[in-house]
Amino acid sequence: MMIHLTNVAVQKASDDYNDKVGGKWSTENLWFYLEMTYGKTLTDKCFDDIYNIIKVSLKAVQSVMINDKHCFEMYGYDILIDSKLKAWLIETNASPSLTMTTEWDWILKMSLLNDTFNVVVPPDWADESSKHGSNTNKEPIVGGYRCIIDEAQADDKKGKGKVKG
Repeated sequence: MMIHLTNVAVQKASDDYNDKVGGKWSTENLWFYLEMTYGKTLTDKCFDDIYNIIKVSLKAVQSVMINDKHCFEMYGYDILIDSKLKAWLIETNASPSLTMTTEWDWILKMSLLNDTFNVVVPPDWADESSKHGSNTNKEPIVGGYRCIIDEAQADDKKGKGKVKG
């Protein structure tokens, strides 16, 4: 009953819990497992559904989110995937835990932090030849992050933003 829980405090109570590796997988390992078990088409649809859950949930609260160019927020999504690969949003954490309980957990969370900082302040942001123009990354993929909506680009298509030359 405890293999599907991401709460480490609960997982540790299981007889099957492994203190050395814990119970977390990288997104890549989850994707690989699902693809090998359910096939590419269903796995791709599952991840598209997860991206959609994130987009819709952020759009739903967009008007009440603090928009300050001097800070950023990182959210943690708890999503359950059922036996038919349907994704269910359990909760969104405004302050996800960055506590590290295993070596793998340390690697996972340090990679998350590194990728987050590279999105917010790209390594070349101060370089005069940088194409960023500000302290936010413009790349569609940074580490484990993938841009799922670019509102500046969406505005360009609607004729509301500057057209890129």
